[in-house]
Amino acid sequence: MDHFEHERLDVYKAAIAFLALADEILEHLPKGRGRLADQLERASTSISFNIAEGAGEFATNEKARIYRIARRSATECAAILDACRARRLVAEAQLDVGRDLLVRIVAMLTKMILNATDKAST
Repeated sequence: MDHFEHERLDVYKAAIAFLALADEILEHLPKGRGRLADQLERASTSISFNIAEGAGEFATNEKARIYRIARRSATECAAILDACRARRLVAEAQLDVGRDLLVRIVAMLTKMILNATDKAST
């Protein structure tokens, strides 16, 4: 089977795993937390969408810029999970798994951004 470049990336696989976890978290948010749910929905999808877009980009400066957007969305998701933790809206175990995935995603994206930036400067 043919694959898109982004489908081979570990960071994309981790982002998809986080997206699935975010959906589980969204299902358990209590009523009245629609704004928080909307923010998590947008930010969690932005991670994987931007990783895929960046993987398909040839220009290294643009690739780095798109990966930075994905990285910002991942750190935004981390803050959303912190808000859920502070408000005791979601099980601690789910939040811990989500945070671990986001730490991995941010680390991988940081390396990808630096690699693209290095290539652009040479």
